[in-house]
Amino acid sequence: MKNTPIHDDFNKSLLPLIPEDASRVIEVGCSSGALARAFLAINRQCEYIGIEVDSDCAEVAKKNCTKVLVGNIEDMEERVFRTLCPSDCWIFGDVLEHLYDPWSVLRRVKSSLRQGGSVVACIPNAQHWSVQARLNVGSFHYEDSGLLDRTHIRWFTRVTMFELFKSSGFEIVAGGGRIFDEPQRASALEGVRALAKALGADPDMAANDATPLQWVVRAVSV
Repeated sequence: MKNTPIHDDFNKSLLPLIPEDASRVIEVGCSSGALARAFLAINRQCEYIGIEVDSDCAEVAKKNCTKVLVGNIEDMEERVFRTLCPSDCWIFGDVLEHLYDPWSVLRRVKSSLRQGGSVVACIPNAQHWSVQARLNVGSFHYEDSGLLDRTHIRWFTRVTMFELFKSSGFEIVAGGGRIFDEPQRASALEGVRALAKALGADPDMAANDATPLQWVVRAVSV
């Protein structure tokens, strides 16, 4: 099963979070290598290695990455993983939610990083107002893409995302929410605020955390 259709675009919110002076970058789930192409246009001296579970995507990515490995990061043999060490930055663009144990993967990645190394990630927001709205009316159906992508295994809110990185030996130092034009958001957030108030929580914080569709972060090893 393909996790995500191949695409020749990239998440433009991730690019500015990648250290410009990185000498070795590893992107898990590189798809066509579009992000690699954009970053290598900035830093031509970087070794940019893509890891892609889909062989068709990997074949396309070879045109844009320095090197591409085909396989699942969770099943990667230690001898192969060691060839990726040391590294400056690992990228997980909408990938961590597809892993059975992202905590173990991040701890393993931490062991490969040079001093000052980082992880850049984009993670869907499970607290998004649309997910809350669907739960409210019992319409929680898996889909081919988006927040309810049927291939998602793990779910994270802003709070639990911070916990994910902290428990894996990282500290989030930069990033924010990706917010898109959503006509129904304003009315739905009224309900989010009302529920938070009824539960004794901060209504404004609840609404703020329900607004981004995704979170993009850069976390450093601590």
